[in-house]
Amino acid sequence: MSTADLLVLNAAEVASCAGFSTRAAQGPDQAQLGLVPNGAVAISGDRILEVGPAAEVRRKYAVSDDKIIDADGGVVLPGFVDGHTHLVFAGDRAAEWEARMQGKPYLEILREGGGILNTVRATRQASFDDLLAQARTWLHRCLEHGTTTVEIKSGYGLDRDTEIRMLEVACALDKEEPLDVVATYLGGHVVPPEHTAQRSAYLDLIESTAAEIKAEKLAHFFDVFCEEEAFTLAETERLLNAARDLGFGLKLHAEQFTASGAAALGARLGITSIDHLEHIDDAGLEALAAAETTVAVLLPAVNFHLGLDESAPARKIIDAGVPVALATDFNPGSSFTPSIPMVIALACRLLKMTVAEAIIATTINAAHALSLGTETGSLEPGKRADLIVCDIPDHRWLGYAFGWNPVKTVIAGGERVVG
Repeated sequence: MSTADLLVLNAAEVASCAGFSTRAAQGPDQAQLGLVPNGAVAISGDRILEVGPAAEVRRKYAVSDDKIIDADGGVVLPGFVDGHTHLVFAGDRAAEWEARMQGKPYLEILREGGGILNTVRATRQASFDDLLAQARTWLHRCLEHGTTTVEIKSGYGLDRDTEIRMLEVACALDKEEPLDVVATYLGGHVVPPEHTAQRSAYLDLIESTAAEIKAEKLAHFFDVFCEEEAFTLAETERLLNAARDLGFGLKLHAEQFTASGAAALGARLGITSIDHLEHIDDAGLEALAAAETTVAVLLPAVNFHLGLDESAPARKIIDAGVPVALATDFNPGSSFTPSIPMVIALACRLLKMTVAEAIIATTINAAHALSLGTETGSLEPGKRADLIVCDIPDHRWLGYAFGWNPVKTVIAGGERVVG
């Protein structure tokens, strides 16, 4: 017999999401879960050894009883990958959310100095320790809901010092917590009040800060919010090109409130992911479909949280052959949830995705949205041992059920960290 450090046994299903490590699943492949009925997973160190029928895996690998994790008829999945969050912040925006529920438009709130700028004021005043303590709390809640890889953006500083402090918090979390944290510099979130009359100077500041961040290895990705009251198409292109020259991976907030042409720009630049897309038009969709590696990251919790009628056209995007990922967009203003299971349930209802499509979108495709498809996001030999056990009888319950946490066990990097 071979040896293993952990065996996960007695699963009603193992959804391996296998076969898409080198390229994200797209079109009909978005529904291919690689289900193994009565499956099991063998783990050695921080790597997966084997996925297969429980009888075969149990017979092949010798472990002591204390190294067996009993799935007890539940469903085993790759750990969720949350590829779009704003998890480091101070304060809250409950009052603003209530105003939005009463019909006040977000862009009006932003013009009045609210919205993102409210969080900017609070975050600028917060110390590193304060930001770290609050972010740690929310990161633990992500972990409890099955997330083993999380992207964290800056963007609530909008000045050199606070942006760097936010990214230092994200890096500290990556070192101390079992989750894998991927940091993104979002200096191009909105233009801060002190630069309203000198936008070009703020663009210069973003670029100079980006150079420092890259030199200090504080972030892997660079992101821009292209939208009315944020950054124009021309400004977005300038910033993305500058970031690419510095060696950043590129991301983009696009087509959230208007069809700006940002999706087509991002596709032309070959960026890693384009996020939101509630108002993508046919030209933008055609450009995305022609792109070879760009992932569309959809964020249905935003629409739910804000009571918006317009959702991203997930069915059109998937049918066009564009790989789709899902994320929480966890932030204090527009999506105050750390729960990927809730996002899956919302995607089935609001975006008309199947449960299988939504699972692929929160595992292997989400990993590709962070350039991590060869490392995590599926249960395959050699990949990092990030997996969860859900207390449900089959995978469809992830869409069918909602409002409670089905995750009972989380293994991150081969270590049992929840349950």
